Amino acid sequence: MGKHMREVLLAVILSAGVPASAQHKAISTPDAPKAIGPYSQAIQAGDMLFLAGQIAIDPKTQQFNADASIEDQTRQTLENLRAVLKAGGMTMRNVVSVSVFMKDLSEFANMNTVYASYFKEAPPTRTTVQVAALPRNAKIEISLIAMPLPPKRHHEEFQPPLPPR
Repeated sequence: MGKHMREVLLAVILSAGVPASAQHKAISTPDAPKAIGPYSQAIQAGDMLFLAGQIAIDPKTQQFNADASIEDQTRQTLENLRAVLKAGGMTMRNVVSVSVFMKDLSEFANMNTVYASYFKEAPPTRTTVQVAALPRNAKIEISLIAMPLPPKRHHEEFQPPLPPR
């Protein structure tokens, strides 16, 4: 676990005022691929949602097409993540951090074109790395962290301070 992830988890624990284990809740949906190992599709900890890495498995058939293009694999992966977010009561707008694992960074531009279509407004932070291998020989795996959006404030709520007397 990276330093940033430890800091995020610590902030969640401290802000909640109770042990994180008391607030863990597994999130799952049949609209995303079943976990192919001993992990949850997502864990809700306090208000934050931590999504496990997804690859381009079709949730209806549970099949994976290793020959699909990077664009198609990216799209299916992001759709799988969108379904898990929805099950956790969130949308792509709630995503604050993304980790992208690619088998071949020479395909970055093609992946990025599809990725950008999912995060048009205030895109989340992102880390992209090339890895030696991914499950089922996938070209891409993506994981997310999401949290509630701050409440919208109306213009009239912002009153200028009164001048000193």
